[in-house]
Amino acid sequence: MSDEWIVNNCAVLVVVIFILGLGRFLSQQQNIRVTYLIGGILFFSSVVTPLRTIFNGHWDMVTDLPFHLCGISGLICSFLPFLKRKQALFDFVFYTGVIGGIMSVLTPQMNGFDGSDFAYLEYYVRHVLIFLLPLYMLQNLNIRPSKYSVLTSFVILNVLLVIIMPLNFYLGSNYMYLAEPPQAENPLIIGAWPYYLLWFELFIIILMSVFYMLSTLKLNIKRTN
Repeated sequence: MSDEWIVNNCAVLVVVIFILGLGRFLSQQQNIRVTYLIGGILFFSSVVTPLRTIFNGHWDMVTDLPFHLCGISGLICSFLPFLKRKQALFDFVFYTGVIGGIMSVLTPQMNGFDGSDFAYLEYYVRHVLIFLLPLYMLQNLNIRPSKYSVLTSFVILNVLLVIIMPLNFYLGSNYMYLAEPPQAENPLIIGAWPYYLLWFELFIIILMSVFYMLSTLKLNIKRTN
């Protein structure tokens, strides 16, 4: 709740509302092009940021592999607009991108931050676009989560947990914050390891269910109009 936090989140809110609102005045093809632009920016970020870290001599396998949830979601979102069959991936990033992206903006933790304006801006642009893209596709392209998307996405998350947790122990890393809780003050993180992971499981299934119901409500509103 610092002044910087308030300014940043107000700016994010204005940008998101503006872009989502703008989509209502665009044609279907124009909205598709907007998703291409968002995907292209995310792809650029996915490529340039690691290369920049490598060239600066700061790249480290322990911290810089794209195995955080937002890193995984960002990679998926960078390709999602260009895929013909996108439902399964959309189902996943609708939850991980929206929930993870919003939480990353509300409780920012810039791992490996080098103090540059580029890294600061890139963090916010990337995480905003990660949750903006699924919302934009839901609102303006009428792509919505499938019936069992909450269950399938929850299962996939736990499969990732089973894969990444041993990797963390091997590397000494903390991808997906499975080895220790994030340093940022997050109200959904309760207790020390491993108890906060159990709470995380509960909170994530609740949040995913809420977002699914909201997406269904939005569809019903569009039908009544």
